[in-house]
Amino acid sequence: MCNKTIDISVCAKDYKAKLDSVKKRIIICAGTGCVANGSLAVKDAILAELERHGLNVNLDLEKEEVKKDSHYVSKSGCQGFCQMGPLLRIEPDGILYTKVKASDAAEIVNETIIGGNVIERLLYQSPIDGRHYRGDHDIPFYKRQHRIVLANCTIEPASISEYIAKQGYAAAKKAFTEMTPEEVCKVMEDSGLRGRGGGGFPTGRKWRLTLASKNAVKYVICNGDEGDPGAFMDRSVMEGNPHTVIEGMMIAARAIEATEGYVYVRAEYPLAVERMLAAVKDAERVGILGDNIFGTGKSFRIHIMEGAGAFVCGEETALIASIEGKRGMPMPKPPFPAQSGLWGKPTVINNVETLATVAYIIREGAAKFRELGTPTSPGTKTFALTGHVANTGLIEVPFGTTLGEIVNEIGGGVTDDHGRISPDNFKSVQIGGPSGGCLTKDMINLPLDFDSLKSVGAMVGSGGLVVMNQQTCMPAVAKFFMRFTQNESCGKCVPCREGTKQMLALLDDITKGNADENTLALLEETAKAVQMGSLCGLGKTAPNPILSTLRHFREEYETHVRNKRCPAGQCKALAVPEILADKCRGCTVCAKKCPVGAISGALKQPHKIDVDKCIRCGACKTACKFGAVTGL
Repeated sequence: MCNKTIDISVCAKDYKAKLDSVKKRIIICAGTGCVANGSLAVKDAILAELERHGLNVNLDLEKEEVKKDSHYVSKSGCQGFCQMGPLLRIEPDGILYTKVKASDAAEIVNETIIGGNVIERLLYQSPIDGRHYRGDHDIPFYKRQHRIVLANCTIEPASISEYIAKQGYAAAKKAFTEMTPEEVCKVMEDSGLRGRGGGGFPTGRKWRLTLASKNAVKYVICNGDEGDPGAFMDRSVMEGNPHTVIEGMMIAARAIEATEGYVYVRAEYPLAVERMLAAVKDAERVGILGDNIFGTGKSFRIHIMEGAGAFVCGEETALIASIEGKRGMPMPKPPFPAQSGLWGKPTVINNVETLATVAYIIREGAAKFRELGTPTSPGTKTFALTGHVANTGLIEVPFGTTLGEIVNEIGGGVTDDHGRISPDNFKSVQIGGPSGGCLTKDMINLPLDFDSLKSVGAMVGSGGLVVMNQQTCMPAVAKFFMRFTQNESCGKCVPCREGTKQMLALLDDITKGNADENTLALLEETAKAVQMGSLCGLGKTAPNPILSTLRHFREEYETHVRNKRCPAGQCKALAVPEILADKCRGCTVCAKKCPVGAISGALKQPHKIDVDKCIRCGACKTACKFGAVTGL
């Protein structure tokens, strides 16, 4: 167990020796997604089965001595493959079981732990060729990634010793004992690391500017206020590897000569809050945080601040106001936080993923980091891959990886509303959440990096990737994001406060059949005005989903306005219920499910819907296995 009297290299050696003496290690994913699906019940069931067989078990290698032929049962943070959770790993066998239930525990212990056999039905099965994969070294979802930030996603989040055993805090020690603040800034500048929170500002330059601001008091803030719909990268890092965030903050503190830091994390992330608090406490316990860091006489302390969940607090000046106890509202810049930030003192603000990348750069060097990515966007980026895609989850790839590689190779392809995979299903990918834009099928070979995305009117944003199939209505997508940003507007500036309200009303008219020929022109004009006139990034980027979908799917908007019809059949006010003759098999299931007898047709012949009788309940669409019912 690490303590204040032991060197971290000795601590690492001791913990590795314990891990090596364990007979088998069983790792149960305990990220938010897997916990919601019952992974903690799986853990309890596995423990009960091991004990029933009289096998030795270790639960905490920091506090316990390893028993003979022991089985170490531990948790992990999010392992990424959320679609297949709960996940259970068995090491050193390299086995990954998917969709594990508590009822599988007896079979896992009997067959695999004791018998040494692999349970094929619990392995990942490809939806394309039906092949079973033994572990993540083979699964395409993992195999095509390159992980830096997520490299330690299987460690026990509550164990500072295991983090140290994985080279943890070695970079912080190097920064404090072997490097000057100027040298730390120089390495970061040479690495080309750009902020992963959306803006893409060079991290080294931000640190250099803050170092140049002369003040006895400076602050480091970790922005963990991740609020984009469909994004969960920062939450997963804080839950699964909180010490890498702390180490990044320590290195930032060394670079700008700060003595105090804040982690601002929204209260809706209770597991992230819990694990960050525990990690800070453990780092203080072993003497890594606090006074006289690594014997240098330098001090640094970290506080965990829970935000109330306002999306605008992701903007750095609003976040600062929130920490100060004020209402979270953005302020005009300059002055920038590097000059006058928290309580008027020079402040560096970086998001979770940026800080989680820092230790790797200091430890391995700027040149090593630049081997990945593109010249202007070095390194890797985590993305939350969601929507109509076979494999959803958390991924990490080098910048420059194409959209097609992510969607088709890592994601396994685009699905229709019945789960069938086909390239023809692809319609669009929304990137960057409500601040981003949409990517279309003709951009399938587009490399995802800061500059390439900017050239097509999109942005990396925080890293959400929402895949949409042909059954998706693009005006409805724009309306969804506009409702979100309108609700989250702080109301300080008129363009954002009133403009988002007007844009939402115009989109509502379009999707409900109340729009006319002037609506689209007015929508576009309003969007551009809000983009130019808003005070902060929320308002300036709020129109992006509208402008992006108008640019790429204008015909779909025009069909809503002129023909009062939704091509995707998603806008109920414009829907004309219909059974497609070329897809209908005449199975009669839809007719049997219709509560008002609006469907007619002979067995094995295409059926029809009587529009006048139809009450648009959707029962026929739900029952149809062939996707023949549209307009509901």
